Order: sequence, then structure tokens, then C-alpha cells
Amino acid sequence: MRILITGICGYLGFRTASFLADALPGAEICGLDNISRRGSESNLAALKKVGAKFYHGDIRVQADVDALPPADWLIDCAANPTVLAGSGVLNDTSSRQLMENNLSGTINLLEYCKRHSCGLVLLSTSRVYSISDLLSIKLRIKGERLEPVPPSTVLGFSKAGVSEDFSTRPPLSLYGTSKAASELLALEYSAAFGFPVWINRCGVIGGPGQFGRIDQGILSFWAYSKLLKRPLKFIGYSGRQVRDCMDASDVAALVMKQITSPSRNVPRVINAGGGLRGSFSLRELDALCSGFLGAGGPPPAIVRETRPYDVPYYVTDYRLAEKTWDWKPSLSAAEMVERICRWASDNESLVGQWFG
Repeated sequence: MRILITGICGYLGFRTASFLADALPGAEICGLDNISRRGSESNLAALKKVGAKFYHGDIRVQADVDALPPADWLIDCAANPTVLAGSGVLNDTSSRQLMENNLSGTINLLEYCKRHSCGLVLLSTSRVYSISDLLSIKLRIKGERLEPVPPSTVLGFSKAGVSEDFSTRPPLSLYGTSKAASELLALEYSAAFGFPVWINRCGVIGGPGQFGRIDQGILSFWAYSKLLKRPLKFIGYSGRQVRDCMDASDVAALVMKQITSPSRNVPRVINAGGGLRGSFSLRELDALCSGFLGAGGPPPAIVRETRPYDVPYYVTDYRLAEKTWDWKPSLSAAEMVERICRWASDNESLVGQWFG
């Protein structure tokens, strides 16, 4: 089997390559990356060790994608991953840059799959779900977090979290819309040209060795900030907002199941996330990091105002993935935070370099 991974030097791309190299002996793994994110260059040597071939290029550039060798499966891990991208809140990405990366890049990859009859695994996002509908969920304060008030009257939401039936009506954010459009295009290309497509709507992903940028995952960013005694903020909801998380190896395990069963008669779009066991509030995350790393540094400042696209509660209902793929996340939120904190403590100098 020949496997091509876009964004292979990013955290998820590299972890997926490493997992598949170990789980599928004999598989030929290669990947494309433009090395634009600080820290991604550090994975080049490790990729060579696991036998993955690296191509320097950009999915936005058709010639770069056209030059890639044929593959049986393309796993798309290349995207601008932050919900604030292109919104004007961040200064490093314009709306056009976001769309070129997340949407135009997808078109180039779909044309590649069409040309080579290559299957596609699209790693999408929970941000395809409607912000206005998420904000309509009734919540109450319980200790250090928010929790839903039962019974829920919002379609696609239950005590297990947000399911695939939840509304995807706008507004989603520019980022969320770029990923939702990519999902639709992937399904249309699959129907028109006959190659298999699997779409995984992923929640927060983290784990040891993550670069720690705020747009790449709150867990590592918070742990590294606590380790280096950097100032932190609870922005909106007094730090009681809730998200769930899963380890990158769990994503890779799901991908492996999918690429080894291309014709399985199950839904093509599923949620993948940490669920209730993998959920945390920022207050709980701060307490966990302090417990593992010590309570150094100032306490987080409380900022009352929210930012565009902030939501107070999102937990993934992954029961469809469990039913159809016998898949579920392996770690609790506390276990994930402990692993990240231990890695950060053992690699403090590297963490300091990434944080500049």
C-alpha cells in the first residue's frame, strides 16, 4: 500500500505517519509539507527514521501536487487549523490565504485523487457545526465547568454531546465553512469519479511533542505556558467553557481502520473526539497543569469579553464511530494532560525554543 500524507511535518501528520509505518509493515509512506509552521522542521529527521519520504511543497500550488507520485490513499492533514484564521483577529492569515489553503488546496488534492484513483481520508473539524445552534444549548454552572441542562431540545445534541445530526447552518466561521465546503466537494468527487472517501470531524487533538502554538491545540499551549511561567487568560465564560480532546494516535488508529476497509458500507462522515471522559474546562485544565508542573507563575487573568466564534460548550458524541468502526478514544483528559506535562518537563529547553 502506498500512502501519501499532506502536512506530514505537522503534529498530526507526523504522528499519523509514524503510527501507520509501525502498524502496516511494508507500506510505502511519503508526504508533502511546506514547513511553514515553526517547529515542523524538527520532524524531518524523525520521518526519515520511520522510512517516510518527504516532498517539500504546498497543496495550494497545483504543480507541487501534480509532481507527487501515485498513491493508493491520501490522508489530508494539511490545513490552517484555527477558527480565528482569516477573521481579522489574527494578523498572520488573510481570508484569501485561508480559503486558498483549506479550499483551493482541497480541490488540488481531489484532482490528484481523481487522476490516480486514490482514496481520500479528509481530517475535518467539529467547527463545521453551527455556532448559533451551539449557543442555543442551555447551560448551567457546576463547579469549575459549564454543563448542559437536561433534557436537550436541540436536534443532534444529547448528554453524550454533539452528533453528526447537529446543524451545519452558517455561521460556522470562515475556517469552519472552508472545511464544510471541502467535505461536500470530497463527497461529490467520490460520487462522480468513483474513489473512496472517509471524512472525520475531529475535536481538539493533542499529545506529547505538540508544538504548543495556540492555534494548534490548547492543551500543549496551556501546559507549556505554565511550565515557562508565561501569563495566561480565561477569555470569556470565566474559564468554565468546555471542550473535549483526544490523542493523535487515536486519530491515526481510526484512519488505519478506514484505509484498510475502503468498501465498507457505513456512513462516510463521522465524528471523532474525546467525548465526556476526554472533556475539560479551562479552569480544570489549569488545575491539572498546576498539579503536574507546580503552581508557578501568575494565575490566569479573567477577560469577560468573548472573541468571534467562541462557544461555551462542545463535547463530541463519537458513538457512530464506535458503532461502525469499533473505535473510541483511549485516554481521559487528565491522562492526556499528564502525558503532555511530563513530556514538557523532560524537554523544557525545546519548549522554550518553540515559544521563542
